[in-house]
Amino acid sequence: MSGLTTHILDTAAGRPAAGVAVRVSSRRDGVVALLGETRTDADGRARLVEGDDLAVGGYRLEFAVADYFTASGAAMSDPPFLDVVVIDFAVADPAQHHHVPLLVSPFGYSTYRGS
Repeated sequence: MSGLTTHILDTAAGRPAAGVAVRVSSRRDGVVALLGETRTDADGRARLVEGDDLAVGGYRLEFAVADYFTASGAAMSDPPFLDVVVIDFAVADPAQHHHVPLLVSPFGYSTYRGS
């Protein structure tokens, strides 16, 4: 099954990051076009693009992590060190499923091509 999904883990608290606002956009020919907005579910997961809507090209994910950490009561700097985490990546084969996890704390993050 193809498509684009994400899974966000709050590494500071050791739990899924539920309720994080996520935006997905396409990036083609220097133009960024919003495809959709959603929030992660109770397990920190979100389906972002369905299989038939995924195409070859660039994409951008934006994760509103400062809002999430503020709502969760996490200890943060003022202003927050991380506000919105932006990940730019490309899809070469839209027939494959693309999963982009985010491991995040108030002061750092990591991502990778998941399965």
